[in-house]
Parts: sequence; C-alpha cells; structure tokens
Amino acid sequence: MSKKKVVVSLGHEALGHTTLEQQGAVRKTAKALADLVEADYQLTITHSNGPQVSMIHKAMTELRRVYIDYTPAPMCVCSAMSQGYVGFDLQNSLRSELLGRGISKPVSTILTQVTVDPYDEAFYAPTKVIGRYMSQEDAETELKKGNYVKEDPGKGFRRVVAAPKPIDIVELETIRTLADADQIVIACGGGGIPVIEQKHVLKGASAVIEKDAIAGKLAADLRSDELIILTDVEYVYKNFGLADQTPIETMDLQAARTFAQEGQFEVGTMLPKIEAAIAYLEKVPTGKVLITNQESIGEALKGKKGSVITA
Repeated sequence: MSKKKVVVSLGHEALGHTTLEQQGAVRKTAKALADLVEADYQLTITHSNGPQVSMIHKAMTELRRVYIDYTPAPMCVCSAMSQGYVGFDLQNSLRSELLGRGISKPVSTILTQVTVDPYDEAFYAPTKVIGRYMSQEDAETELKKGNYVKEDPGKGFRRVVAAPKPIDIVELETIRTLADADQIVIACGGGGIPVIEQKHVLKGASAVIEKDAIAGKLAADLRSDELIILTDVEYVYKNFGLADQTPIETMDLQAARTFAQEGQFEVGTMLPKIEAAIAYLEKVPTGKVLITNQESIGEALKGKKGSVITA
C-alpha cells in the first residue's frame, strides 16, 4: 500500500520569532512532523517566514545605513535568505528527531522560486508590512524610490509590499521527484521567492507571496492526498472570538465558500487558509484538508480534533 502524500503548512508559532526562539520552536515542531512520518505519511513541508524575512530586511537595511558602500538587499533576496535560514534549522531538527526514533530518511530544503504576474492588482495596492519603523524623512526616501510606506500613528512609518497570487512553482519537478522517492522535502518557504518571468530570465519581484496560497497550490500541483495546515487554534471556528464561538469539525466546499462569503473568517489569519483549502480541493476533489494546531495533531489524525474540509 502506497503512503499518503501530504503537504504540511507551518505557521509562525511553529518557528518562533527570533533566532533563539526558532531553534527551540523547530525542535518541538520536529516532534509533530516525526509523528506524521511514523503514521506513514510522505511529507512535503512549507512554512511561513514573516518574522524571519522582516528581521533579515531590517538587518540589511541597517547595514546599508552604517556602511554606505553596501547595497540594500531586495525583498526577493531577503526571501531567499529566510528560506535557507529556516530550512537549515528545520531540516536538521527533523533529521535528528527521526534518527532518535530509529528512522533514517533524507530531509532536504529546496530553494524555491514562484512566478507572479507583474500586472497583478496586488502591486497597485500593497498590504504586507515589513521591516523596521522609519522616520518621515526615511519614508519619503522610500517613496522617491517608488516603494510604498504606511504610517503607524505614534510609532512611525513602515514599508509595505505587494502579495501577488502565485502562478507557477519553478522547482516543482525537483520537489515532485524527491517526494516520489519518499524523501522529506521542505519547499516554497515563506510562499516562495517571488519572480517575474521575462522570456527565459527570472527576475526577483519586490513582493511576498501568501504562504497559505502557496500551500494550497503546492498540494494541488503534487496531487497530494491531504493538506495539513498547522496554525495556533485547535479548530476553525464560527463566530470566532465571540461568546457563542463554535468549532467547525467538518465542512464541505459549499459550506466553506458560504462561511467565507458571510465574513466568518478573519482576513489575514483564517480566511487565507480556507481559500487555500478551497483552491486545493477544486483541483483534487478526492483530497482532504485538516486545520488544527501542532499540539492536537496526534488526536486530529484519529479524527478527535481539528477541522476537516472535503469536497
């Protein structure tokens, strides 16, 4: 019997926010991932990178301020750095956890590029806040460069970048080859490195890609049996945060669309996860989506916790 192929999407809580936090967080995350391996799943893992890419962007910007000869790192470069940095900790922690359980299995990180449309509407209305707080003078400098900034009253200005929709995963066949060989693959970290294809040349884009969007696409492109989205809550909830909030244990596609249209899912948190689930199930109607937190994954695999979405 062939193993179930699953794409696992890791949120911020699985990685921490600083270098030290990340080292501790990934050891805990590795245990949950190893549980999936022991449950006979073939894993392809993707992850968020919000705190990490923001930290790298701040560091590179400050380096430029102190040493004028250095060039500020573009967002695509910061994204690539974050993929390597997170992948390094994650793959080593998972490898160590597996070896500690007597399981010898290759774990590798693929530096992954994702093409985007240069005319995507997101480029005209950026929403993703990154980097340090700036003075008004620094903000004006960014505006002169053609970048977007947003004021946080009382704190200063921060840069905002676009979050365009992913089109194609450039290294998809490499990821597929490793997955088909029953290797554990970490790919599309932080949504992937956004690039624009110009003839045969790929050029980095000043943007970030929503990591939930790429998780849904990756699962669909690989024709995965399941998509598991690990977040900070046990369930998807109806009326979340209100006195009558209710866990949604199961949903079909129609219910997911209806709840989304009703505004049941918060923009920027749960809504992108539901949209990823819908995108995946539209392409793989035999698939299943599980949304839960890391602590509940064992019980969720038994059907006792978590929200399950099917076509």
